[in-house]
Amino acid sequence: MLCIEHKENTTMKFMVIVKANKDSEAGVLPTTEQLAEMGKFNEELVQAGIMQAADGLQDSSKGARVKFSGNNSSVSYGPFPLTSDLIAGYWIWKCSSLQEAVEWLKRAPFRDGEVEIRQIFSAEDFGNNLTPELREQEQRLGKQIAEYAH
Repeated sequence: MLCIEHKENTTMKFMVIVKANKDSEAGVLPTTEQLAEMGKFNEELVQAGIMQAADGLQDSSKGARVKFSGNNSSVSYGPFPLTSDLIAGYWIWKCSSLQEAVEWLKRAPFRDGEVEIRQIFSAEDFGNNLTPELREQEQRLGKQIAEYAH
């Protein structure tokens, strides 16, 4: 078994995006065995301090898209055509590098499909555009979110 040591000073976060497929869009739920396998993998992620959040998403027939054009917006309701931009679920992971995230994902109990990994911006990525006032606002909102989560 591959063992990846998690470093406490990790600052990179990644969104791991599980792409939708015909089954997920048809509302086909995972089997008990698949849920157990994923639960075991998720437990490893939590114990290693990697997983920050995770959720599966309902099929696109239960969703909407809002399109913006200037000051106007329009709404279209699902289902949406099955394209590579549909998402069936996601994780938020905290890793020391993209390579560490890739190594963890290679251990996931998927048999087919595609999963995308994208780094999440940190405050430092915005440089001087994130003024002290905006930084304070972000910190305040982060604290409020954490309070509401409990």
